[in-house]
Amino acid sequence: MPGSSTEHGLRRTLGFRDLVVYGLLFIAPMAPVGVFGTLDAKSGGAVALVYVVATVVMAFTAFSYAQMVRVAPKAGSVFTYARKGLGEVPGFIAGWMAMLDYLLIPAVAYLFSGIAMNALVPEVSRWVWTAIAVVATTALNLWGVRAAARVGFAVLALEIAVLLVFVVSAVVVLVRDGAQRGWLTPLTGDSGFSTTAVIGAVSVAVLSYLGFDAIASFAEEVTGGSAKVARAVLFCLVMAGALFVVQSYLAAVLEPVSSAELAADPAAQGSAFYDAVDASVGTWLHDLVAASKAVGAAFAALAGQAAAGRLVFAMARERRLPSFLARIDAKSGVPRAALLCAAVITLVAAVWAARRDDGLDHLVSVVNIGALTAFVLLHASVVGWFVVRRMEGAPSWWRHLVVPVLGTAALVAVIVEATASAQVVGVCWLAVGLLVVAVQGGRRGGSGGADDDGAGTGPGPVRSGA
Repeated sequence: MPGSSTEHGLRRTLGFRDLVVYGLLFIAPMAPVGVFGTLDAKSGGAVALVYVVATVVMAFTAFSYAQMVRVAPKAGSVFTYARKGLGEVPGFIAGWMAMLDYLLIPAVAYLFSGIAMNALVPEVSRWVWTAIAVVATTALNLWGVRAAARVGFAVLALEIAVLLVFVVSAVVVLVRDGAQRGWLTPLTGDSGFSTTAVIGAVSVAVLSYLGFDAIASFAEEVTGGSAKVARAVLFCLVMAGALFVVQSYLAAVLEPVSSAELAADPAAQGSAFYDAVDASVGTWLHDLVAASKAVGAAFAALAGQAAAGRLVFAMARERRLPSFLARIDAKSGVPRAALLCAAVITLVAAVWAARRDDGLDHLVSVVNIGALTAFVLLHASVVGWFVVRRMEGAPSWWRHLVVPVLGTAALVAVIVEATASAQVVGVCWLAVGLLVVAVQGGRRGGSGGADDDGAGTGPGPVRSGA
């Protein structure tokens, strides 16, 4: 019943708005701000088109999430879905690869917050600000999922308000002074169009979207059934895509330098969005956007940390991670041990990166490879469940075969265009996961609980207060 907590599940307290809040917080409405210059340089100026293509690529994945969340409305997201559709070992690998993403994306967001706060208060080192952000948001997550969602809603409203201020200000400037580049260049490029350049930029742009999938991690905590989770996943992706295209288009036509100049000056790429705002609107908007990013990044990390905790919890519940991580706190109804484990790992990664000049580059280069690999296994699980095993009767060839195949092809193309360092880290992480599988002996083999309710056959978690 709503609001209850049982030994086998989390409390159902979240509504549709709460799911959307978590999804958009994790994605961050102004996510393109930090990577705008890089995308503009890599795509030859076609930065808005990059986000259009990235939205389509991610739409295939969102659609497959919507299919599988109805099959297995449980915490664990892609770990649970791959177990259902493909079996125990592929399920573990999917969860293992997604864990790389879920643990490192919050670290990147915390680091963004620390950098922004250090710019506003330079007397305090950015690693200190980063650590403060981790501690504060972890406390909110431990307080309870509903309480964190309420605070997150206020932060999300603030971020969207700042984005609207930017959009209105940019439109006013464009009407008054005209565009710095051609009006169509954000879609066609400012120095000739290159399909390869656009696809290469998409491999970076997908980082902006990672987070919409985290909504599925809260499937055991939503009231009203799994259809609400599926709608929230699709809604968040569409809204994020629209926001990303609009703001990147406006920034591109306001950008006073060409994409070739940005490509030749990598140091200027990180501040390209702010520089365009400074030159066209004024420093006041620059400061407003920076302050919003400082707060917003911390709460993006909050949502990411919460999703990571649910993934760790679900894998522990299936005996793929130590069992103490599957405990649910009796008072707050959250997987406290799993959340703290995720928080500690994220804290170490974020503070390590904050203390290095090249720390951000190291983190950003690897965060998306785990998620993209897990998404490929997600698409495979749709085909496995609906087409190969036909567990829901006659399949819909469009929804259950064509979309997953197209989604897989798009993801593979993006993975191929990823940086070599990201690919190496992905392969190493996968190798460690396969080693864990070998040590565990493929426990409970084959079916992966495909015929159960998605919670597995092992005992449910024990509440810490029991």
